[in-house]
Amino acid sequence: MFDSVRDDLRTTLDEIRAAGLHKPERVIGTPQSATVNVTAGGRPGEVLNFCANNYLGLADHPEVIAAAHAALDRWGYGMASVRFICGTQEVHKELEARLSAFLGQEDTILYSSCFDANGGVFETLLGEQDAVISDALNHASIIDGIRLSKARRFRYANRDLADLERQLKEAGEGGARRKLIVTDGVFSMDGYVAPLREICDLADRYDAMVMVDDSHAVGFVGPGGRGTPELHGVLDRVDIVTGTLGKALGGASGGYVAARAEIVALLRQRSRPYLFSNTLAPVIAAASLKVLDLLESAGDLRERLNENTALFRRRMTEEGFDILPGDHPIAPVMIGDAARAGRMAELLLERGVYVIGFSYPVVPQGQARIRVQLSAAHSTDDVHRAVDAFVAARAELDA
Repeated sequence: MFDSVRDDLRTTLDEIRAAGLHKPERVIGTPQSATVNVTAGGRPGEVLNFCANNYLGLADHPEVIAAAHAALDRWGYGMASVRFICGTQEVHKELEARLSAFLGQEDTILYSSCFDANGGVFETLLGEQDAVISDALNHASIIDGIRLSKARRFRYANRDLADLERQLKEAGEGGARRKLIVTDGVFSMDGYVAPLREICDLADRYDAMVMVDDSHAVGFVGPGGRGTPELHGVLDRVDIVTGTLGKALGGASGGYVAARAEIVALLRQRSRPYLFSNTLAPVIAAASLKVLDLLESAGDLRERLNENTALFRRRMTEEGFDILPGDHPIAPVMIGDAARAGRMAELLLERGVYVIGFSYPVVPQGQARIRVQLSAAHSTDDVHRAVDAFVAARAELDA
C-alpha cells in the first residue's frame, strides 16, 4: 500500500521545492546565543544569529544554567507522569504561583508547550451555545484549539476594531451564552501589537471575555516586562493570558495559562492536553524560576533590546528595504517572492548572518519575508554587520 502513497508524497515534496517553499533545517553545534555555529553544506561556521526568539539573551545565561544543574540534583530528570497522578512537585506549584504574581492573574496552570495551552482552553470553556471571536492572523495553535471546540466561530480582520464589533454583535444576536475574544498580543509574522485597551472596551460593552496569547511579549514588552496587557494598562481586564517559557523566558519549552481562578480550576479538571500529557520537566520549571528572578532586574536588558531594535529598523529603512513598521524586535523584511526570500537567506548565511525566509503557508501567498529578530545579546556592531550583509546580499541577488 505504501508504495503508491510514497509516490504521492514524493510528488508533493517535489512541488514544494519547485515552488521555492521548502524549509531546510539548519543544525547548530553550539548553545543558543547571539552567535552560533551552523553547519551549512557540510561546512561549519560561526554566524550571527538573528532568527531566534531569544529576546533577552537568557537561553545561555550562566545563572539560568546553574539553576538547571542544581535542579537536576534536587528534582531529577523527568516526572514520567501527568499532574493528577504523581506528576506534581513543589517546584511546579512554585512556578505557577510566581507566574500568577508576575502576570497579575489569580492562578496559573502549566502545559508542556503554549501550543498545548491554546489547544486546551477552548474545548474546556466553550460549548456549542457559545462563541469565539478570533483575530484573522492569530497563531496556528489558537486556530487549531478553536477547531477542537464546538463553539460558533467568528473571525475579524487583523486588529480591525470595527470588524470585531460587527462580529460581537452577530454573536450576541445569535444568542451566544458566552463570548470569548482571542488575539495574539504580538503577531509573530508582522511584529504588530494588538490594541488591547480598545478590545477590552468592546468586551465590556458586549459582555465578552478576553484571551491573549502573549508569547512574543512576556519578559520584555511593558515597563516591567509583563507583556501587552501591562503595555496597554489592562492587566486587570484580560481574563486569560497564555504564553510560553520557550522564548524570552529562557528559551527552553513549556507553556502556561494564567487566568481567573475558576478558569484555571476547570482546566485542571477538563483540559485534555494537561490531563493526558507528561508534566513539564522539573529542570525547566526550576530554571524558569531563576528567569523570573532575573526579570525583576532586567531593565538594562530590555533597554538594550529596544536600542538594537531601533538601530536595525532605522538602518534598514535608510538602505531602502521594505520593513514593516513598528518598534517590536520582530522586524520583517518584506521580499514578496518565496524563492527570492529563500535565496536571500542563503546569501546572508554565506555572509555570516543566520536568518530564515518565511513563505506560504506560514505567511500568505506573495508576502514572503525574512523575519529578523533582535536580541539583547547582540552588540551594536552585530546589528551594523547584519544590515551590511543585507545590502551585500541584495546587490548579488540583483546582479
